[in-house]
Amino acid sequence: MGHLDAADIAHIRERLASTWDRLTPDNRVPNQILGRKRVIGCVSLEVTQRCNFDCAICYLSENSEGTPDLPLSHMLERVDRIHADYGKGTNVQISGGDPTLRDEDELEAIVRHTSERGLVPSLFTNGDLASRRLLERLTRVGLADVAFHVDLTEKRKGYKSEESLCEVRQEYIERARGLPLNVIFNQTVYKKNFPEVPLLVDFYKRNADVVGMASFQLQADTGRGANRRRDDQVISIETVGRKIEEGLGVPLSWDAVRVGSPKCHKIAYAAIVDPKGRAHAVDILDDPKVVGDLLDTYDDIFFDRRHPRRAAAKAVVEAVRRRYVGKGLAHFGRHVRANWRPLVRGRGRVHKLSFFMQNFQDATALDHERIDNCSFHCMTADGGVSMCVHNAYRDHYIKGGCGYPAAYQDSRTRDGFHPTDAGRLPAQAAK
Repeated sequence: MGHLDAADIAHIRERLASTWDRLTPDNRVPNQILGRKRVIGCVSLEVTQRCNFDCAICYLSENSEGTPDLPLSHMLERVDRIHADYGKGTNVQISGGDPTLRDEDELEAIVRHTSERGLVPSLFTNGDLASRRLLERLTRVGLADVAFHVDLTEKRKGYKSEESLCEVRQEYIERARGLPLNVIFNQTVYKKNFPEVPLLVDFYKRNADVVGMASFQLQADTGRGANRRRDDQVISIETVGRKIEEGLGVPLSWDAVRVGSPKCHKIAYAAIVDPKGRAHAVDILDDPKVVGDLLDTYDDIFFDRRHPRRAAAKAVVEAVRRRYVGKGLAHFGRHVRANWRPLVRGRGRVHKLSFFMQNFQDATALDHERIDNCSFHCMTADGGVSMCVHNAYRDHYIKGGCGYPAAYQDSRTRDGFHPTDAGRLPAQAAK
């Protein structure tokens, strides 16, 4: 994030207030991240519509492959728009299609400009063309995260199970090992691979020295994929959450941290003690009251997660200055006391591993209230829109359409909603 001056902080506070205002009252709770610490969860910057895979479940349009890449100048303008609308420190998903199909010099320029604007760039890719050399090059200009999407929907030749695909995941882990990158793995969960979710969680648990997050995206009826309609009796936030806990070996507190609407997202944080040994897992944020206290304590403090040691030191200094030490020790000390044997056995080797569930909406059944509470936007020619709306009306946006399409606004009117762009920032909606 770099240095935040008084103008930066004032700008972020203004955008935070806008986010808080658009949340529905039931989501304005003390442990809500949006509007308190984050203006938005993340913003997708689609640098190409092209992809070298043809996945059975895909959010792209049938017209995506024939859509030319926008000029570099347009992409840099969109980065500037993210900075203006959401503020410094915003997480930016540089995605597509697959961004590695973009000209490499241009991709580097996009990452560099994103970082120089004080935003946090992440590369979202299937990994096929994300070589060690490319990752090193992008890291030098500010790349903070790499998110590899690997699952059976990609139909990689020779791989018939998620277990066999762990060979690919391990290869990607080794590509990123030693680089100053947070490594994330994404996977779409559907009926075929649902039984293997615990196996995947166990794999990530044992590689938590490199892997920092595992994101499980629930199948949705949107885009061009052939495998569209999911069986809600099998795939839901509740059932996938239980499968994640099964693989981790401990229950997780999915409601301790609120990110927008709980119908859309759930996140939980685990500490993995001695990942290369017995890989003991601990649910480290298990109390909504603790999360609320943390948000209150660090209300006006902004951390740069690209420098975790510096951020941790800053957190300790501020905890002492703001007299949070007693509360902090009471919460985290409880976990140390309960898990001292694994900590001793693992010689203090502890890594954070977060689990995220993303419940995208079907294109033909958008819930307007969920859109209004959205924490995942996509930057378009006319500003950010909810990712679910963008996926449902992708052709409108990739052809240069601005604002929310008429069909979406008509649906809001028909369902008794006022046809405003409530899923976007108020400053944009007023235009």
